[in-house]
Amino acid sequence: MNRNIKKYPACFGNLDKVFPMGNDGLRHTPEGCLPCLYKTDCLRAAIKGKDGHKVHEEHIDRAYESGMIGFFQRWLKKKDLYRRKKNCL
Repeated sequence: MNRNIKKYPACFGNLDKVFPMGNDGLRHTPEGCLPCLYKTDCLRAAIKGKDGHKVHEEHIDRAYESGMIGFFQRWLKKKDLYRRKKNCL
């Protein structure tokens, strides 16, 4: 028997459970996740997972709304995200 296999919790990598949207429109890690040994790996897996594009789109939209990027740069970034998402399916 291999004892090096990690046993992850059921919520591991689930974006809506480990990095949910808060009332302020930003994503936050829940208090219950803070003591977890797999927190960092879990958040990375959630962002790289099938719903991770949501986080990147939200980031781009916030940058546009705050004036950090312009319309053209936002369009390019969203187009690139759409292309990556389409290739992953």
